[in-house]
Amino acid sequence: MKSLKTITIIVLVFFTSHLSFAQKSKPEPDLANVKYGEHERNVLDIWFADKSKITPLAIYIHGGGFDYGSKEKINARALSQLLKAGISVASINYRYKKIAPLPAAHHDAKKALQFIRSKAESWGIDKDNIGVWGSSAGAQISMWLAFNDEMADSESTNPIEKESTRIACVASNIGQTTMESDFWIKHLAKYAPGTEAEFKSKTRLQIYGVENMEEADEIAKSISALALISTDDPPIFMQYSMNPNAVAPSKNNPKKFKGWVIHHVDFGIALKEKMDELNVEAHLKYPSSKTKYNSLVEFFIEKLNE
Repeated sequence: MKSLKTITIIVLVFFTSHLSFAQKSKPEPDLANVKYGEHERNVLDIWFADKSKITPLAIYIHGGGFDYGSKEKINARALSQLLKAGISVASINYRYKKIAPLPAAHHDAKKALQFIRSKAESWGIDKDNIGVWGSSAGAQISMWLAFNDEMADSESTNPIEKESTRIACVASNIGQTTMESDFWIKHLAKYAPGTEAEFKSKTRLQIYGVENMEEADEIAKSISALALISTDDPPIFMQYSMNPNAVAPSKNNPKKFKGWVIHHVDFGIALKEKMDELNVEAHLKYPSSKTKYNSLVEFFIEKLNE
């Protein structure tokens, strides 16, 4: 019989090897840290699925509460699957809210999209066939891009600013479909009663760099999918980690509880209901739900290869 020490060594070797393989399984970008703006965080990585032809593109926007995270957080499996399916992939950084208040992060994402479109010919990208996805804060930014009206400036002297901001499809993971206080106050009262006042604190003013709640609400509305969605908008695939009847985790683990509340499937339900009313294609996936697509990769493969 093997000794406990021997078994422990075998387990550690296996775990280390597995971790090393997982880390190496993400392909290196064809172009890394390409600058799309002036700030040091205005950089992106891009992987080309097939350099011999023009391909669709999926852009990843990382999460992190607008406070942390990076383009390197892109999921290795999703990246590899998209590339294998003939879809090129880009991953972007943007300014955190502590660097510049919202919606600076959103404007960075818009600039990155327009920059990529300006490079479409030399990079072999189909500029009319671009999708965007993200998780949490990245999902929120992705939906803002998807559901906003055209933001190109046709009169600009900068050719990049003339590029379209419209996209073909969007996918979100645990995304906040609204930033408006009316929804959030009711949401907190339902799942975390007693915390509603925190949403009206000075912290919220700092997020938007304003002096009063009216100004904060105005900006919040301007970046909220629920307020922006219209009949001419692209299809969405949304994914959440709990079903509508899930029991909240224990408050003894504050971080896990807070994450559960702010990434609740109710955000997705609200947006899907509104999109269904507008007859705009929306897919909502959560545990035990039945959906046409099992993953954002399946969704992108169909929508970007049409």
